[in-house]
Amino acid sequence: MIASVVPKRIIVSGDDFGMSAGVNVGIIAGHRQGILTDASLMVNGAACRQAVELAHATPTLSVGLHLVLVQGTAAAVPSSVPGLVDGAERFRTNSVAAGLRYFFAPALRAQLEREICAQLEKFFAFGLTLSHVDGHLNIHMHPTVLAILLRLAPRYGIRAIRLPREPWTVSLRLDRREPGRKLVEAVIFRSLSRYAAPRLNGQGIRYPDQVFGLHQSGHMDERYVLGVLSALPAGLTEIYSHPAVSDEETRRWRPPDYEGDAELAALTSPQVRAAVQEAAIQRVSYRELACG
Repeated sequence: MIASVVPKRIIVSGDDFGMSAGVNVGIIAGHRQGILTDASLMVNGAACRQAVELAHATPTLSVGLHLVLVQGTAAAVPSSVPGLVDGAERFRTNSVAAGLRYFFAPALRAQLEREICAQLEKFFAFGLTLSHVDGHLNIHMHPTVLAILLRLAPRYGIRAIRLPREPWTVSLRLDRREPGRKLVEAVIFRSLSRYAAPRLNGQGIRYPDQVFGLHQSGHMDERYVLGVLSALPAGLTEIYSHPAVSDEETRRWRPPDYEGDAELAALTSPQVRAAVQEAAIQRVSYRELACG
C-alpha cells in the first residue's frame, strides 16, 4: 500500500493593509508582482479608503479583518467604549497593559464586543468579502477577545482565523538572534493556540496548521523566507509579513527597526518565486480555506 503524500501549501499574507499609503503599495505589489495571497485590513487606518479601492480593483487578493484593539483608533463611537480609548479616541499603546485590563476587567467586555462589532460592520460596509480574522499584535488570541469572536462568528460569517503556532526550532535555526524573546513568544502563543484550537474546531472555524512570521515580525527578509520555504512542513502554512514602502505614517506606528522594504523585496524576489515553484508548493488563500 502506497502512503499518500500530504502536499505543502502556503498562505502568504500581509498585515496592516490600510495603515498607510506605503503599506498599501507594499501589499498590492507583493500580490501583483510576487507571492502574496492575502491582506488583513485595518478598517480605521489612515489609508483604509485607499486600501478598499485597491482591494476592489484587485479581486484576486483575499482580504480579512486585522482586528485592532491596541495601537490604533476605535471604530465605535468613542462615548460607547470609554474604557478602551483615551481622550484622543485611541487605544492604549502598551499591548501587555491592555491585555491585562481586557482580562481582569469584566466591565470592559461589553465595550470590547461593541468595538469588535463596529470593526466587522465597517469591513462589510466597504462591500468586501471577509476571508478571515486576525489581530494587530495577535490580539485576536486574547482569551476574552477570542470568546467574543466565537460568539459573533455565526452572525458575521467568520470561517477562518489565524492561529499563530510557529515551529520555534525552525525559526531559531534560521535566525539565532533574541532566543529568549522567541522562546517566551513560543510558550505564550503555543498555550493560547492550544486553548483556541478545540473551540475553533467546535464551530467549524478553519486555521492553518502552522505559521511563520510571529518570531521574525518586521524582519521577514529574502534570506529568512527562503529558509522557511526550504524547511516548510507538510500541510498548510501561513507566512505573514509587513511589506511596505516606508513613509511617515508607517514609521509612526511601527517599531523603528522594522524592515518593510526588505519584506516587500522578499515577497517579489525572483529567487523566492522560483523556490516556491521548484518545491511544488501550492499557494492558496484564506478565502479558499474558508470556503473549502
